[in-house]
Amino acid sequence: MRRFADTRTRADAWLAPRLHATLRMTRAEAADPELWNFVSLVVAPDYVVWRHRGAATSAALRPTTPTDRFVGGHYKHAFARLWWAAEMFRDGEDYSSAEFACGNQDVLNTALRLNAIDHRPTALALLRILRNLAACKVSHLGDHVNALASEINLVGSTLMYDVIAPVEPPDVDAVLDWIAEGESAPPVPLESLPDGPRDGRVPESSVDALVKILEKIHQDSPHLRRREVTIENPGTGVSLAKPGR
Repeated sequence: MRRFADTRTRADAWLAPRLHATLRMTRAEAADPELWNFVSLVVAPDYVVWRHRGAATSAALRPTTPTDRFVGGHYKHAFARLWWAAEMFRDGEDYSSAEFACGNQDVLNTALRLNAIDHRPTALALLRILRNLAACKVSHLGDHVNALASEINLVGSTLMYDVIAPVEPPDVDAVLDWIAEGESAPPVPLESLPDGPRDGRVPESSVDALVKILEKIHQDSPHLRRREVTIENPGTGVSLAKPGR
C-alpha cells in the first residue's frame, strides 16, 4: 500500500505473482470461496478498502468499497482474481507474462472471465498479441482486449483449442513439491519476480498457431471498426468523382 500509494491499479501487477507464490495451493483448493473470504474479511480488509474504494458521491459522502471485492467470484474478489490471474497467465515457473497481464485492467476484468483462458496457450497467445499492440503504441488498448475476448469466444465455438495448440498436462507432482517447499521457503522477493512451480512450459509452436488465427480475425474485427470510421472534409457534400479525377 505504501509502494503504490499514488497509483493503486499498479499494485495488481506487483502483487499477483507474489500472492500466488506465497499462497501455494492447488486449483481445487483455490476454488474454495471461503478461503478467499477469510483473506479479505479477516487477514487484510484494509487492503481491499484501499485498493477498491470508489469515489464519494452525493448519496454516499464517504468512499465505499463494492461488496463483491470482499466476497465475490474469482474474477471480482480482490485477492482471488490476482491469484487466478497469476495461475492462468504464468508460463511454468515464469511469472513475467502474468505480471504483464495484471498490468492491464481490461485483461483482469474481461479476459479472466473466459473459460478458454483455462487453456494456457490461448492465454499466452492473447498476451503476445497485446504485447505487440502495446509495442506499436496503439490507442485504446482496452478496446483491443475486449475485442480479442469476443474473438476468442467466437473461434472457440467452432474450433478446438487443444487440437490446434496442444500442450502437455501440468506436472502435478511438480506442483505438489512446490507447495511442500513453501513450508521452508523464504518470503518472496520484493524487487524481483518469484519462481512458480516447474510444472511445464507452453510450447512456442502452440502459441504461434493461435496467434496467427487470432491476429487474422482481429484485423477485421467489427468491434474495432467504429473507431476507424471518419468523415473527411465535413460540409463539402458527397463527391461522385471517380478515383483519379
